[in-house]
Amino acid sequence: MATSKESGGNKNSTSGGNAQKSGSGSAPAKRGFAAMDQNQQREIASKGGQAAHQKGTAHEFDSEEARRAGQKGGEAVSRNREHMADIGRKGGESRQSAARAAAAANNADGAAGAAAKGSRQGSKEKARDKTE
Repeated sequence: MATSKESGGNKNSTSGGNAQKSGSGSAPAKRGFAAMDQNQQREIASKGGQAAHQKGTAHEFDSEEARRAGQKGGEAVSRNREHMADIGRKGGESRQSAARAAAAANNADGAAGAAAKGSRQGSKEKARDKTE
């Protein structure tokens, strides 16, 4: 009787026809849920959620539980001082650049308006000329 070594029947061989990985290095074929398109996945997930609600095992956040979860997440994030400093820096830079842009727009509008009207003194002189 021949053993598996003698007959070449190695179970771990990847040269078989049903091998997932090929020698070219391509990814294995998707199977099951991953092989479905997004609409099919949503439909199945929706049915699962509906079944859980009908069965009474579905979990729903109430406002108090959501508040505690958000508070817990906020505490975890705020422990990272470097991250918080980075957030603050970006906010300050954004606010400063927005203020600069608004000031530049106001200056451009103001300069154009003043040029159209002339100088303040010039408009006073024009008003005097009209009254005389």
